[in-house]
Amino acid sequence: MTVFQIMIVGAGLGGLMAACSIRLRSTHGVIVLEAAAQLQEVGAGIQLTPNATKLLLRLGIAESLASKVAEPVSFTFHRYSNGKVLGHRANYGAEMKEKFGGPFWDTHRADLQIALYEKAKELGVQFRFGAKVTGYDFSKPTATIATGETLEADLIVAADGLWSLARETFLGHPDPPLPTGDLAYRIMLKHAGIVDPELERFIEKPSVHIWSGPHAHVIYYNIRGGTMSNMVLLAPDNLPPEVARAPGDIDEMRAIFKDWDPILNRFLDMVSSVDKWRLMHHEEMPSWTNDQSTMVLLGDACHPMLPYLAQGANSAIEDGVVLGRILSTVSTREELPNALRKYEQLRKPRSSFMHNYAENQRHVNHLPDGEEQQKRDKVLREEFENPAEDYPYCWLNPQMQEVIFGYDAYVEVDKVL
Repeated sequence: MTVFQIMIVGAGLGGLMAACSIRLRSTHGVIVLEAAAQLQEVGAGIQLTPNATKLLLRLGIAESLASKVAEPVSFTFHRYSNGKVLGHRANYGAEMKEKFGGPFWDTHRADLQIALYEKAKELGVQFRFGAKVTGYDFSKPTATIATGETLEADLIVAADGLWSLARETFLGHPDPPLPTGDLAYRIMLKHAGIVDPELERFIEKPSVHIWSGPHAHVIYYNIRGGTMSNMVLLAPDNLPPEVARAPGDIDEMRAIFKDWDPILNRFLDMVSSVDKWRLMHHEEMPSWTNDQSTMVLLGDACHPMLPYLAQGANSAIEDGVVLGRILSTVSTREELPNALRKYEQLRKPRSSFMHNYAENQRHVNHLPDGEEQQKRDKVLREEFENPAEDYPYCWLNPQMQEVIFGYDAYVEVDKVL
């Protein structure tokens, strides 16, 4: 018997994970409102680290993702100018799985979104596509969509992303995202079109590569079963103030990276079109839920993650599991204040830490040539075989691996339930 009605706004990764997690352990009615007319192949590659993949495995969608992911056999850091290897970890994927109970997967965002959507439908979640929310009344609570229809629920879960209307309604004033000073060129290349022998050797096995340079860095990894390469080039933001995303000028991109590793530039030779995305974030919010406990925020709507730790998608998945498992224990509105307080107490400190640590990683990634860069590279050389707790990059730093990858949302929820 359905005892509680929950409306989730946004069919992104966090919203879908919350929907699945609620329905796994309850008979609550769950409806997801999505502004798009249908799920589309938007976005690009994402890195799913063990803190998230162990949650996806428990959800039971590993089989549907198996052919879509690539598990890196190595992780390598390069000198930007000549490609010299500064840090390297062989058997990286296997090591992560053994240490943290979940694989390290590189995949396309759309492939994961579709897998979560199919699982949500299987669990009985209802969907309304083409349902763009134009207004909220959190006192009831209700959401009004573009057709003029007003929908009511016991709780609204706002998973509506960086440009969240729910966030602005909750705060009571406009709250546009803030620029970070960086933008991203996003590139995907099919391996079937690569005939360069040097690049063929580079892509023959799934791997992750990072080039760190002055005020910029590049990350490369494979997706879709190792049949495609995904590249993200982070560089200083030069977009007009009113533009968040625009077609990129290939010549401009090439000029920025022209003095970088020749292997990297051979990949860039193959690019026929590229978009550039301004990287934005928000100031930390004092709370993620209103006084009436009729709405709650998750994912980018309340804590957009800077991409320098590759934890945006992973953190939204964690949010969805924690909120979903807590809500599955609620049966009346009177229980919501305590439930939402538990969710915020579990998730807010972690998201705050990740946001701040991402800023630190950005600094490390973008060091200009000089004394600090030389000290960084000296640590990399000295700890080439055995990274220690002062290792500059979180992906190989054992302490940060434990903090980020070792986190288990299921275990953390069980502690408060």
